[in-house]
Amino acid sequence: MRVVLLQLAATTESEHNRVAVRKRLERLDGTGTDLVVLPEGSMHDFGETGGHELAAAAEPIDGPFVEMLVDQARRLQTTIVGHIFERPDDGGLPYNTAVVIDPTGATVAVYRKIHLYDSFGFVESERLSAGPLAPVVFDVGSFRLGLLTCYDLRFPEHARLLVDHGADVFAVPAAWVAGPLKEDHWTTLLRARAIENTAYVLGAAQCGPRYSARSAVIDPMGIIVAGAGEIEADVTAEIMTERVAEARRRNPSLANRRLGRTPEHPQ
Repeated sequence: MRVVLLQLAATTESEHNRVAVRKRLERLDGTGTDLVVLPEGSMHDFGETGGHELAAAAEPIDGPFVEMLVDQARRLQTTIVGHIFERPDDGGLPYNTAVVIDPTGATVAVYRKIHLYDSFGFVESERLSAGPLAPVVFDVGSFRLGLLTCYDLRFPEHARLLVDHGADVFAVPAAWVAGPLKEDHWTTLLRARAIENTAYVLGAAQCGPRYSARSAVIDPMGIIVAGAGEIEADVTAEIMTERVAEARRRNPSLANRRLGRTPEHPQ
């Protein structure tokens, strides 16, 4: 399966972002891409902490940004993992939401971020609502993908729950805030989630002055097979079910588990 991660720097102008993402997707014409993953905040950036109201920018699942992704998924005949700040029906704080569109234009998965970024001096929960405590997985070809968003990466039990629901790939949209050691944390955690779960990890990150960038595709043995630096880039890689099977034969840690296994999910 051919995957592309779009590393980009979003702004707080939703229309500008929508046009910029559309143009980036149009560049993928004829590449045979099966899956595209966008960063967290690609519809609308977080803006300055405490000084930008995300509720005013939030859109519904069928709003302008997702409509654009639907058109592009159909045109490219690919699956797209996008990200929006979702306007809730009850008028409360918006959700931090990943949306998956398949090649027919159907919305096949919606994941509302569980772990809000109340850490390193940020309080995401003041501006956004946490999603329900439920794993979200979806299929693309012979792979099953699980969704994690940014700060979720610091919670290994979340990734393991996705594996228990069949995931052999993690798609991770992120706006990983820069800071002392943060770039190292990002890369280390991407590799850790891959190694401990013998799964591919697709980390699509924002770049720009506020974020760590370094989008990467990590294979099930923790090897970085493709990655970006600090500027906007397309990160492209081929991922293979055979590589997952090989890693799980060589390192059968999932089969050797003694804690957390249930009759429903014995592996």
